[in-house]
Amino acid sequence: MKHLVFFLLLTLGLPLFAKEHVILCGGPASRKWENLRIERDRHDRWWANFIRASTMRMDEIRKAHGPSVKITWIVYKNGYLTRSRDDKKPYTTWITEQAAKRKARLVWINTGQQAISALNAHRDIITFDFFGHSNRYCFMLDYGSDVMAVSQCWIHERDLGKIRGNSFNKNALCQSWGCHTGESMSAVWRRKVGNTLIGAKGKTDYAALSFGKMPTVTGHWVR
Repeated sequence: MKHLVFFLLLTLGLPLFAKEHVILCGGPASRKWENLRIERDRHDRWWANFIRASTMRMDEIRKAHGPSVKITWIVYKNGYLTRSRDDKKPYTTWITEQAAKRKARLVWINTGQQAISALNAHRDIITFDFFGHSNRYCFMLDYGSDVMAVSQCWIHERDLGKIRGNSFNKNALCQSWGCHTGESMSAVWRRKVGNTLIGAKGKTDYAALSFGKMPTVTGHWVR
């Protein structure tokens, strides 16, 4: 049956794999730990910075590419479970509802390898966005959930060779909305994955979400 479907697609000139849009979303810091830090060093006063940025990006994608395009939302679950316990709010339920509202396929992950496997399950990613904490060397899926100011779950630039380049369209638009990614990781992404990753030189600021705008950068975006 699979061979017949493959043959029919070729015969009819239809694409073998539908183009897809993928968003990878890290988790917020625990308030339990952040409240112990001095005010200027605290992160994630609002639990939903990365979630809101993700849903805004989904709305942009739907507007640009149409209501039927496939969107996959890969979300680091443990960070939201931890923050849920801090705030006594059902955050994972709310995230699930946001995915359903926007007809996005929600994939929960708890390790960097699970995130890589989720990316590798695709064959024609045309946009990829990362929302979360990061530094110049890695996407930090977790930051301060279990240990104050420490990440215990990440995708390091040394891991980028595990991501299959053929998961992406050759003209894919990829962007990291985390801090400092453009200072090293973007160049490694180009060598290992094979396309451009727009990243920040400097810190990113999610305050613009309050005005309906995507995160800004204190320095500039680089490729």
